[in-house]
Amino acid sequence: MEEMGRGLAAVRRWAEGSGQRMGGFVRHQTALGVIGLTIFCGVALYSSAQVVTPKASAPDQEHHIRNIVLVHGAWADGSGWKGVYDILVKDGYNVSIVQEPETTFQDDVAATKRVLALQNGPCILVGHSYGGAVITEAGTDPSVAGLVYIAAHMPDAGENEADDGKRFPSDLSKSTAIKKTADGFTYLDPAQFHEYFAADLTAEQAALMARSQVLNAAANFKAAITTAAWRSKPSWMLVAGSDRAISPDLERWYATRAKSHTVEVSGASHAVYVSRPKEVTALIEEAASHAR
Repeated sequence: MEEMGRGLAAVRRWAEGSGQRMGGFVRHQTALGVIGLTIFCGVALYSSAQVVTPKASAPDQEHHIRNIVLVHGAWADGSGWKGVYDILVKDGYNVSIVQEPETTFQDDVAATKRVLALQNGPCILVGHSYGGAVITEAGTDPSVAGLVYIAAHMPDAGENEADDGKRFPSDLSKSTAIKKTADGFTYLDPAQFHEYFAADLTAEQAALMARSQVLNAAANFKAAITTAAWRSKPSWMLVAGSDRAISPDLERWYATRAKSHTVEVSGASHAVYVSRPKEVTALIEEAASHAR
């Protein structure tokens, strides 16, 4: 615009000088010529300015995956994803949250596939904690373009998370916080929930999560994976640096084995998806921009 202004000013100065040297008729003709030349220069400069505004972001937007499916872990429900959900929706993503019943591993995989079937295109499948095992099994669905593990288990075919956990025992596994009901469902002692699951949340937040936790069938932790989706699809892992429910060393080991794109959030508890929604969302959006 500055170049256009300078060009028009130069034309006017030339015209004024010419007009002072000529008679009225000639000045009149010159003035008309100046108007025409001014319009021509303006159009030309404006058109050239438009040429230098290509749709630079069009290719990226074209290849971005817009559908995100979130899967919670044991002793939790989908409401914990609210912070992540809000950011993703604001950024233009279509977000679905699976509410697994946690009655059997097969039921949880089926609940996830039920939501995948509702997607209108490729999606990124995200799992937290036990939800990592669920997305490893359900993620073979053709609609899944990439997998994101948030402080999650990532077993291979024939493995289960209980046995994998023994590679790097967590603080939780060494504690007395895991309780079991008479009919075989596990839960975390509400008095110890804050310490082992959500240390970087307020006591009030942790108390609500403890009292609303979904009890998980004990057999779910021993359910073996039949086909590991991360073997054939790209994966991302967020390691929670201060996780006490799953050892951060196990999360790192999983990510290294799968050659996952990995980030680590220092000081984050197992409830990192609640406490650090910006970091979690950033990794999900990275997956959405790179998975094909």
